[in-house]
Amino acid sequence: MDDILITFFSLLIPFGTIFGITYIYFFIRHKERLALLEKGMDAKIFQAVRKPLYILLKLGLLFIGVAVGILVGNILKVTKVMEAEVAYPSMIFLFVGIALVLTYFIEKKLKKKE
Repeated sequence: MDDILITFFSLLIPFGTIFGITYIYFFIRHKERLALLEKGMDAKIFQAVRKPLYILLKLGLLFIGVAVGILVGNILKVTKVMEAEVAYPSMIFLFVGIALVLTYFIEKKLKKKE
C-alpha cells in the first residue's frame, strides 16, 4: 500500500507543479492584458511578431549531433579504444556541443542577412 502512495505522490507533485506554474503564468498574463486594455492601450501589442523558426534548425542539428555521437561512440567501443560506459556519453555530449555551437554561428549568419 505504501508503494502505491509513494508512486502516486511522486507523480502528482511534478505534474501539480507544472500545472500550477502554467496556471499562474496565464492568469497573470490575462490580468495584465485586461489592465492595459482598461487604460486604453491598443490591443495590437498582444500580437506576436513572426520570427524565423530557428528552433527547428537547432533541434535538427541537435538530433544530428546525438546520432553522430552514438555512431562514433559505437566505433570507439568496437575498436576497443574506449569502454562503452565512457565512449557513448562523452561522444554524445561532444557532438551535441559541436552541433549547438554550429547552430549559433548559422543563426548569427542568417540574422545578419536579414
